[in-house]
Amino acid sequence: MAFRFLLSPPTLPLRSPTATATATVASYLTSAVHGRRRRRPLEHGCRCGRPPETAFRGSSGGRDSYDNDEAASRPLGIESSREPSSGRQTGSAAPSHQVTLKEGDTSNADHEGWQNIDGFSKSRSKSGYFKAFGVDLSPDNVAVAIVYFVQGVLGLSRLAVSFYLKDDLHLDPAETAAISGFSALPWLVKPLYGFISDSFPLFGYRRRSYLFLSGLLGALSWSLMATIVDDKYTAALSIILGSLAVAISDVVVDSMVVERARGESQSTSGSLQSLCWGSSAFGGVVSAYFSGSFVDTYGVRFVFGVTALLPLMTSTVAVLVNEERLPLGERAVSLSVSSSELIERSKQCIMQIWNSVKQPSIFLPTLFIFLWQATPQSDSAMFFFTTNKLGFSPEFLGRVTLVTSIASLLGIGLYNSFLKEVPLRKIFLVTTVLGSTLGMTQVLLVTGLNRKLGISDEWFSIGDSLIITVLGQASFMPVLVLAAKLCPRGVEATLFATLMSISNAGSVAGGLVGAGLTQFLGVTRDNFENLALLIAVCNLTSLLPLPLLGLLPDESPTDRAQTKTD
Repeated sequence: MAFRFLLSPPTLPLRSPTATATATVASYLTSAVHGRRRRRPLEHGCRCGRPPETAFRGSSGGRDSYDNDEAASRPLGIESSREPSSGRQTGSAAPSHQVTLKEGDTSNADHEGWQNIDGFSKSRSKSGYFKAFGVDLSPDNVAVAIVYFVQGVLGLSRLAVSFYLKDDLHLDPAETAAISGFSALPWLVKPLYGFISDSFPLFGYRRRSYLFLSGLLGALSWSLMATIVDDKYTAALSIILGSLAVAISDVVVDSMVVERARGESQSTSGSLQSLCWGSSAFGGVVSAYFSGSFVDTYGVRFVFGVTALLPLMTSTVAVLVNEERLPLGERAVSLSVSSSELIERSKQCIMQIWNSVKQPSIFLPTLFIFLWQATPQSDSAMFFFTTNKLGFSPEFLGRVTLVTSIASLLGIGLYNSFLKEVPLRKIFLVTTVLGSTLGMTQVLLVTGLNRKLGISDEWFSIGDSLIITVLGQASFMPVLVLAAKLCPRGVEATLFATLMSISNAGSVAGGLVGAGLTQFLGVTRDNFENLALLIAVCNLTSLLPLPLLGLLPDESPTDRAQTKTD
């Protein structure tokens, strides 16, 4: 419903197909994330057909942006400069498949035993690790889960940011929507971070060091928000820095997810994504419990200060990443690369990506996802309406955040249990139509018809958000699985990050179009006369990409995975 601004963007800033539920202006600080969305994300006001984690997982981590999310992956970077090592076999109830590994990357060394992937079993697998969502809890997987958890728990600041921009900086809905869109910019160039990470190892590590530094950068951005930020320009800069920090950490940890997903069954890939987004959603539940009351009791600056401590968890878990330190000689060679060599590597990377993306089997589904993400949103306007017009307090909005975070977990469970085998076209069709229909219920809240039906504003908001968030999160998961399955062997992580960046670009475009519509219709911090019209336009335009469903693969995700591995 009207509270998409409360829900973490998944990956990305990438958005999920029906996350119209909860996340407007506050989502800029996360997406997004998912992105990935998302849905985090990020992560959802009148965002029909969007992931809960949307393009705002960026700075606050909430998985979106998706934010999305939100779910983007760290690119492998330029592999032409060194020969990839042979893949390892991963145990599976189904036939084993090869998993592409980079030289010096042993992230899959302990990854065995994918049996019983459809439950929440925590029994020990043959590899000796406990399991969650059917995934071995090896040190690498624990690191990935904790980083996603941090992205979710960074939602602690989401309400604080929303109220800070509205009440302290006195911005209008269109301005906050613009900041929300620009905050996702770091998610549009994720392959660049992978290229830098691969080309310039720090202290002998290509992964650990960048994961460690991303945590420090996130802590810096929130420290600035807690201390010296006092205008919209420095606020936007700090938000973008926070978004950059989360995007870099995503690039590092998601590579491990992609390396495992490539060549595995649809169920295994879904279980991996469920572990990631389940961790993020759990972090969202934890942060939601405190977010509203902290703003009410201690103020926004205090919340920013507490949030500054959370990214340090990302720096701490860097030691769990199973990566061999590069020999001193190889480090010296990497750091002494000439400008001509760097340019040549860049050209090779661009050509590698282009040769993959231009294939119709990859380009057409990517085009659909971009258009699906690019429809306008009314998130910021809804946040101003619920706080300025309806008088919702930070504490109540925190309760709504808690409900939607729990609903996000339910959505992940719904997908993990029942939707893994459903064809993508059917999922996108049903969830987009349902999302648009349920998103129109916001008109009832804006016009006050819900009260005539005997439903208070508070209960209407909670119920609407709960239902839409469950659908939104469940429909967001197939986007990530589709992107992973589209990637040819050898360029998995690079291309996955590129696909997520393209999706996030659509999310940014949708946010900016929504800001323009808000300004055009004259919706301000005090004038909501045309808000119902804005909501209707945003919801109806979310249906426009449906005639292009034919661009998506027709077979079920499992059939597609089997076809590519036969």
